[in-house]
Amino acid sequence: MRKNMVAGNWKMNTTLPEGLALAKGLNEVLKNKTVRCDVVIGVPFTHLASIAAAVDTTKIGVAAENLADKVSGAYTGEVSAAMVASTGATHVILGHSERRAYYYETPAILKTKVELALANQLTPIFCIGEVLLERESGVYFDVVDSQIRESLFDLSAEDFSKLVLAYEPVWAIGTGKTATADQAQEIHAHIRQTIAAKYGAEIADQTSILYGGSCNAKNAKELFANPDVDGGLIGGASLSVENFLPIIEAF
Repeated sequence: MRKNMVAGNWKMNTTLPEGLALAKGLNEVLKNKTVRCDVVIGVPFTHLASIAAAVDTTKIGVAAENLADKVSGAYTGEVSAAMVASTGATHVILGHSERRAYYYETPAILKTKVELALANQLTPIFCIGEVLLERESGVYFDVVDSQIRESLFDLSAEDFSKLVLAYEPVWAIGTGKTATADQAQEIHAHIRQTIAAKYGAEIADQTSILYGGSCNAKNAKELFANPDVDGGLIGGASLSVENFLPIIEAF
């Protein structure tokens, strides 16, 4: 049985005191609740160690928002997978459309980052998805297949089974647009079929695939009701407990 997950992506938001207050607030609210999904918060590098120490990590996983494609060495300003793991973080968000677009992260770079994350016992939340032109041109299946194949399909079946995928329609991130529940189900089911063709139905059925495009308290329940949508990667709505909690409770 694959796991459901709601993961927050704070992006470049909150100072350390603000982030600690947000994480502690979420921790307090979840303390006595029974939730039906894994909860993860993706936080800036500066916050990782402090937040991992401040929350109950059996209730809340802590994710880095990126990591370096090098093991160690003279790479000023970079943060390695080993460094991330040493903070108590359990997950890392990789391949986000903003990293691909603004920092020119290629499939080869992302392949290396995934391998380094796995080597350091971090769970990659690997993002895939198409831009508006690719959606309107009808090539979105080809786009996500290419992103999966070029960065992930050299992994062994055992290593691939450790991943979480996040489908993010880039045209719906921060725009207020959201894929319909039917659109989300269509592409999530296609992604699962692509995995099955490479690794078999069992691994495909066990792979959690999150939806990551302007998911919020109003649409989460409808999106999560789809058989192939296993949760959400949440941006702006994860920056307050008030907005994030109803998405967690949508399961």
